[in-house]
Amino acid sequence: MSEKIAFLASNAPVAQTARAALIGRYGNVMPEEADVIVALGGDGFMLHTLHDTQSLPAPVYGMNRGTVGFLMNTYSESDLPERLSEAEEEKLNPLAMRATCVDNSVHEALAINEVSLLRAGPQAAKLRIKIDGRLRMEELVCDGALISTPAGSTAYNYSAHGPILPIGSDVLALTAIAPFRPRRWRGALVPKLATVSFEVLESHKRPVMAHADSRSIENVASVEIRSDESVAHRILFDPGHGLEERLIREQFV
Repeated sequence: MSEKIAFLASNAPVAQTARAALIGRYGNVMPEEADVIVALGGDGFMLHTLHDTQSLPAPVYGMNRGTVGFLMNTYSESDLPERLSEAEEEKLNPLAMRATCVDNSVHEALAINEVSLLRAGPQAAKLRIKIDGRLRMEELVCDGALISTPAGSTAYNYSAHGPILPIGSDVLALTAIAPFRPRRWRGALVPKLATVSFEVLESHKRPVMAHADSRSIENVASVEIRSDESVAHRILFDPGHGLEERLIREQFV
């Protein structure tokens, strides 16, 4: 019996055209009824799809109709059933962010790639960092800092000169963004199950925003981040082109 497929696409015309062509060839069901969800777009749309469908049992197979497509497979219309039957599954645990704002409101969100703190004004941010409740850095003066998963380590983390982490590694990358003091500090590796806490110093004078993938929280006073192993996003890749291979390949380009 053929698999029931739900085709989702970004708003880009090329993605919408691809969705129409694939539906015409293979049919379409709602995501709640699907055996597999096919996401058509770029990495941003893949993250959006994974978040939106995390409560559903179907895995997500992406085909690139965007730009970089690190989380996507190459696009093809003719051989989709064969590719889906041979696809290899990766499970990704997201980061759980709990942000407390200066007005004492609390906001929670999940991030598959990274949680970042960024200055929101003309002055550099001042951050105090604790790992599992233990003070590790009294004051980091910077444009920001981020915690990245292995799956997200080639994204914003890599652009900020953070390390690429092997998929499945039990560490997270803590990376400074344009650090001013300590000037030469470029971050650290922390255990995957550690809780990383940022306290924003002088928050009224030096406002900071927190971002969990695409969700943004303004005027944060403190942010707590940990890996959430209760959530496992299922993502499919063509054989030999999974995240492990892609992360290795990225280090030799």
